[in-house]
Amino acid sequence: MIFDPILGLFSVDMGIDLGTCNTLVCVRGQGIVLNEPSVVAVKRGTNRVLQNGNAVGLVAKEMLGKTPGSITAIRPMKDGVIADFDITEAMLGYFIRKVHRRRSLVKPRVVIAIPSGITAVEKRAVLNSAERAGARRVYLVNEPMAAAIGAGLPITEPTASMIVDIGGGTTEVAIISLADISVWESIRVAGDDMDEAIANHMKRTYNLMIGEQTAERIKIGIGSASPLEQEMTMEVRGRDMISGLPRKTGISSEEVREALKEPVGAIIDCVTRTLERAEPELSADLVDNGIVLAGGGALLRGCDTVLANATGLDVRIADDPLTCVARGTGVYLENLEMWKSTMESDEDDF
Repeated sequence: MIFDPILGLFSVDMGIDLGTCNTLVCVRGQGIVLNEPSVVAVKRGTNRVLQNGNAVGLVAKEMLGKTPGSITAIRPMKDGVIADFDITEAMLGYFIRKVHRRRSLVKPRVVIAIPSGITAVEKRAVLNSAERAGARRVYLVNEPMAAAIGAGLPITEPTASMIVDIGGGTTEVAIISLADISVWESIRVAGDDMDEAIANHMKRTYNLMIGEQTAERIKIGIGSASPLEQEMTMEVRGRDMISGLPRKTGISSEEVREALKEPVGAIIDCVTRTLERAEPELSADLVDNGIVLAGGGALLRGCDTVLANATGLDVRIADDPLTCVARGTGVYLENLEMWKSTMESDEDDF
């Protein structure tokens, strides 16, 4: 592709954080221009997106759990990878068109962040979806690398930087030095599992069925990983499992914290396993450099505290952790020619 860099001057190239819960798009020179839920509303039994292909993102999320029998709202990403190829393609196409707005006759180059642990088949699915959705060239970058760049870590220097990216479907843990990942681990336990743990607690304790949006509101509203200075309560509405009628009840932050013990514990175990596999010199660097948290899960109250207690290292939350990965893909875009050799693209064999 001799003319690719020249064509890049005329296209609206973009970096995409294709997340399980939200998709963020970063445009070179403009920053983040789109942040919408990874949700698509379709006609039940088909892959036909409603509203002439526009029932995507915020519009579709409002329909989750509230659709009539003829409509279904789908989250086509599961555990950080594509669960529904056709719907993901439709969603990507919508987001690319929305950002591109036909401002250029040249199709955009796209950088997409992917979990470290996905298979070659899953990588190919991402590449194919993006190409069919309207991208000229597609490059894949590991999420922890993108998150570390977005968090401003000195990844090109000969010192260890550790990033823990807690997303919606996966938690990515990596130790990076000299612009490459030295040790990493990816587990499919993250924000969605926290929501599920809260929903299960409401079933077991209160015989109350709640939807995923309600569980997420509980997590954001009163969820925590460590004791709070002042514990909180919240009123929760749902469907009584015995009578089948609508009902409300109260729940405390202590209960939510207990419900979150299992997913939070799995994340802590993942971090400690990664540290145990690090080279001694990298471990020595981390005593000074500590750990940086990114992703939506980093905003869970006390998450930094429990990780600091478990590892004995300083733990800090990145500035605007929700957008770290997307901002990292934007930096890749700005330095695409330099980083190409470290990235997988649609020309690679799988």
